[in-house]
Amino acid sequence: MKNLPNFLLGLLVVVSAASCSRTQAPPVSVPEVATVTVAPQSILLTTELPGRTSPYRIAEIRPQVSGLIQKRLFTEGSDVQAGQELYQIDPTPFEAAYAAAKAALGRAEASLPAIRSRTDRLREALTDNAVSQQDFDDADAALKQVEADIQYYKAAAETARINLGYAHIVSPISGRIGTSTVTDGAIVTAYQPIPLATIQQLDPIYVDVLQSTNELLRLERLMKDGLLSRDEAGANEVQLILGDGTKYPLAGTLQFRDVSVDPSTASVTLRAVFPNPDGVLLPGMFVRAVIKEGVDGHAILLPQQTVSRDPKGNPVALVVNADGKVEQRQLVIDRAIGAQWLISSGLNPGDRVIAEGSQRVRPGASVRVVPFDDSPEHPGSAAQQAPKSK
Repeated sequence: MKNLPNFLLGLLVVVSAASCSRTQAPPVSVPEVATVTVAPQSILLTTELPGRTSPYRIAEIRPQVSGLIQKRLFTEGSDVQAGQELYQIDPTPFEAAYAAAKAALGRAEASLPAIRSRTDRLREALTDNAVSQQDFDDADAALKQVEADIQYYKAAAETARINLGYAHIVSPISGRIGTSTVTDGAIVTAYQPIPLATIQQLDPIYVDVLQSTNELLRLERLMKDGLLSRDEAGANEVQLILGDGTKYPLAGTLQFRDVSVDPSTASVTLRAVFPNPDGVLLPGMFVRAVIKEGVDGHAILLPQQTVSRDPKGNPVALVVNADGKVEQRQLVIDRAIGAQWLISSGLNPGDRVIAEGSQRVRPGASVRVVPFDDSPEHPGSAAQQAPKSK
């Protein structure tokens, strides 16, 4: 060694170091990924539809007789009961008309016994030829005229009594009354076009929502193909989300679906009725109704973190095949359900979808699989990554 030239000694040192480096290099490690196994499950599908509230019943108060408003008998914006008096029209002319009609009826009824007795006597005398037929006919006609007059005056008296009752304007329904368009001393006319006030029944209350005809046809097709089934236990139950995003505590009932399509929106109207004991819902409020579509007995749900997008924006997922290698699958997503995606196609039961570690692998790479921990304590769990409600 001492006799070797310096350059040969250096070369031997380099070759020796390279040989040691090759013998001590660690083996290439297989990346570890956490996977979710696809398992179909039965879920209830719902959809949120925009809508507005409308009164259960509405009554526009109009006078049925003309006259002078003597007094308003309610507080604007208060709750009124059916039969409660709202306005008092001056009853004096109606009282006089009723009294006159009763007097005319009494006069006609007073003359009836005498005319009836005379007619009976003439009828007996006519059988003995003691009076002429003409005398009997005149008496009989007078009797019938008095009987007709009695019926007429009875009807006139009843009309006068009804008009006198109309001088007291009462509420036809129970509900909340709005502002009054007239004050004491105003002159009103029978069945005028402008209502005196408007009453709206708010408990219960209607919610009218719009559903597109395309969505309606899609659901009917899914039902026909057996991909969805009716939830018979609570198919008509509807939940409500208020305009500020809070959930209305009481459930409603779907009453009907309109048979006509609105040509301007290509949608049909669905009407639900909700209890409203505290008056939280007011007419005209914007709300969202959660309508039950049906039950999907073979739904595939994936945590949203397992799905990414390719350069074209299509949803894809990485799957570990039976050989332990990574495959890329293109998916079709139906909708988001909480922090999960509902997958329409692209996966099969038993597929292992990578939920964690996808950044370290590429399609075709071999991986080592461990179960995905989705508990809330786990840093990468779906529960912690679920988007917040808007």
